[in-house]
Amino acid sequence: MAKPLKFYLSLLLARAAYTGIKLFSKSSGTSFAGKAVLKFYPDFLKDCESYIKKQIVTITGTNGKTTTSGIISHIIETDGYSVIHNLKGANMLTGVANVFALNLAPFKMFDYAVIESDEAYLQKLYDYVNSDYLVVTNLFRDQLDRYGELATTAEFIKNAIDKNPNLKLVLNADDPLVATFDNTEYAVYYGFDNVEYDCSYQHESNAPSEVFNCTCGAPLQYSKRFFAQEGHYFCRKCGYKRRICDYSADVKVYPDFSEMTVKHKGEIYNFKVYLSGLYNAYNALAAIAYAMEAGFSHITIQDALNTYKSIFGRTETREIKGHKALIQLIKNPTGASEVLKTVDLNSNIVIAINDNYADGRDISWLWDSDFEQLKDAGKLVITSGIRANDVATRLKYAGIPQNQIIVEPSIKKAIEMAASSKDNEETITILPSYTALLKIAKMKF
Repeated sequence: MAKPLKFYLSLLLARAAYTGIKLFSKSSGTSFAGKAVLKFYPDFLKDCESYIKKQIVTITGTNGKTTTSGIISHIIETDGYSVIHNLKGANMLTGVANVFALNLAPFKMFDYAVIESDEAYLQKLYDYVNSDYLVVTNLFRDQLDRYGELATTAEFIKNAIDKNPNLKLVLNADDPLVATFDNTEYAVYYGFDNVEYDCSYQHESNAPSEVFNCTCGAPLQYSKRFFAQEGHYFCRKCGYKRRICDYSADVKVYPDFSEMTVKHKGEIYNFKVYLSGLYNAYNALAAIAYAMEAGFSHITIQDALNTYKSIFGRTETREIKGHKALIQLIKNPTGASEVLKTVDLNSNIVIAINDNYADGRDISWLWDSDFEQLKDAGKLVITSGIRANDVATRLKYAGIPQNQIIVEPSIKKAIEMAASSKDNEETITILPSYTALLKIAKMKF
């Protein structure tokens, strides 16, 4: 069977598989069709590239991939271009194949593709797809059972970059691991010069930070440390230090937004980002750096930031039984600790943790996450999911009174309990792991 015919048959197969999965409500449908297509035609993704007229942009890193890629995609669409994007965060090969298979048609072209990629799958993706840009957000310890230590994850990304010497890199200069990925002819850096807070929550974290050594073997020192290993580092022994940024920024973090001043080639641009937390300011800065590098105007970028809506549990707001509910994914020590800083302690809090494969079987990260930020919580703290009891134990040691902690393994029941108040002014904070988030996304209340 000729390759083009097999490609077109793959599109039909994907639509049939997706219709079936939706008809029987067996899953969210973010990967199933892609899995069927890749089994039928393993080279399917190679043929997708010809359907993208301008650029393919890939985004990887431990935290912030979905938000960063979402902002980038929205900037492109705001400028009037068409974009194909795995916006629901299914970022392994099957998820990428899924979004292409369900959106492409024989005579339908797209201007851009924005692809979020799992760190461990990036090199496999590059076996099939030639990306024009790669944006790297950060590297934190995550799912040790899948990725191993940080050096292993870094090697995955380096191997991927080596497959594409023409790749244009947009790298986080504040992350000492990400900053070492500049082994192509084209790399630009983004990072913060100064960070200021104007909000009530604590910006200091009790979570342990990774210790990094310079390539010369000496431990890195910091003149400024923003969170985890992110900051201005240097080596006393050999003189290695954080790079000068092509896109440097000052940021002021407020409870629900950030104001950012970005400096590039002697020009100053002001942006307002309607997302909470410094971690989201980093995501926005990564997207801004790519967009400006790719030729999008600062006016278009701000227009996009003004109308960007959070994706799929990444600072997502829903209404549940008349109550405002804020849903924020937590999945590793650094990401969880940054989210925990921003939690409204006057809200009813639900923490739903599973240990399925996609979450990572190893839940030791709970003990490295700064749950001490919740010790002054004023209302219910409900633990749920497969590891509800483990979370309850962690919260006990974080200093939350035991009579305030409720264990309810059923995630739906836990959320309904948090939303049981007749006072609709009471808010809810939901902190789920990945597969718990997938369940919540399908729930009706």
